[in-house]
Amino acid sequence: MSRIDIANQEAVRRMMASKPVLVDIGRARDVIPGMKDNLFLHAGPPITWDRMSGPLRGAIIGGAIYEKMAKTTEDAVKLASSGEIKFAPCHHYSAVGPMSGVTTASQMVYIIEDKEFGGFTYSNMNEGYGKVLRYGAFDDEVLSRLRWLNTIYAQVLKEAIRLCGGVDMKTLVAQALHMGDEGHNRNRAATSLFIRTLAPYIAETESGRSRDNNGERIDLANFHPDIKETKPTAASEVLAFMHSNDLTSLNAIMASCKSMALAAHGIENSTIVTTMARNGTDFGIRVSSTGDKWFTGPANVPAGLYFSAFTADDANADIGDSVITETVGIGGFAMAAAPAIVNFIGGKPSDAFEATSEMYEITVAENNDFNIPVMDFRGTPTGIDVRKVIEKGILPRINTGIAHKDPGVGQIGAGIVLPPMECFIGALRELAALQS
Repeated sequence: MSRIDIANQEAVRRMMASKPVLVDIGRARDVIPGMKDNLFLHAGPPITWDRMSGPLRGAIIGGAIYEKMAKTTEDAVKLASSGEIKFAPCHHYSAVGPMSGVTTASQMVYIIEDKEFGGFTYSNMNEGYGKVLRYGAFDDEVLSRLRWLNTIYAQVLKEAIRLCGGVDMKTLVAQALHMGDEGHNRNRAATSLFIRTLAPYIAETESGRSRDNNGERIDLANFHPDIKETKPTAASEVLAFMHSNDLTSLNAIMASCKSMALAAHGIENSTIVTTMARNGTDFGIRVSSTGDKWFTGPANVPAGLYFSAFTADDANADIGDSVITETVGIGGFAMAAAPAIVNFIGGKPSDAFEATSEMYEITVAENNDFNIPVMDFRGTPTGIDVRKVIEKGILPRINTGIAHKDPGVGQIGAGIVLPPMECFIGALRELAALQS
């Protein structure tokens, strides 16, 4: 066995041995090391304002208004282009964010602790589907929901998580794969398990029982009208919102996957991919043995299903950190576990099986914890090897949402996307130089 193969086995061993647990929720400026009031974290590799896509710009505008750094769109654009706001990838701060990924200083974030190797990872709250900040929307409805999420919702969940002693996220994902999820675009089972775990403690929280929280209430008309009629407690508001949003668990899952990927990072000679991310303009990867260097190429437009009145002409190029799920062997790599995903992203159930089968060609391990019933409980393909991607000419399969190319619109569909081969070619050249 070569020194590269030995290094890769150690990288995937650590990836699979990681034990991510949701232990708390805290304010970004207080819990993310190095976070500052004028720092906006975003998805994907580094990018400047002049190269940002429409949905990322929209989320930056919304973030500036949310933080009361600007009052109008024009003020926010002027501020963002002036250099007064600093931009950095979430990944540079052990964090991840779906779609635009925009995380600002006063937002609340999930805190994941790796109980095996130590360290913490972070992700913001999930806003639901459609017209939301992460897809570049920023009107009053979006910002009102965001304020509620970061006050009442976050406080109730924070108390519940502490009361229950933390949520074992790896076990939750493993169970969800047995219930028809793939951990990225389909999280109906994971969210059900998440609610089931936290609901008794949500009911016990002091903030949950109060009808007079110091935060902004959300209009529940679109979630559960009966609850609205009964003047809900904060707990019932929170549970109704969680129930309405199948992606409730996604952000915590993403931060957990980041924890697993970090455990595999920094292994000398390893050619295992430990980061995949996109910002709506560029797709980037990082590799275990090449430190924090990004290898990038142009992000592709996903192929999939569009909401009524939208077409591929309206779509932005792929965006988001949620591909961290594929990086550790779920998402598109576990599609065979979730044949119903094709109802959302297009295709046939057999396509899901074929997608997972193909990913074994470019990975070095089968996951000990994540397995697929329909494949005789075979472990999901885990540990993308840059060498195999180039040798086989097979690119990682990614399940993703689709954002409108213009700021302020939001989600317009969902589908499948492939990264550009340039990322892997660049990484392989760097790896070859390190070996010479």
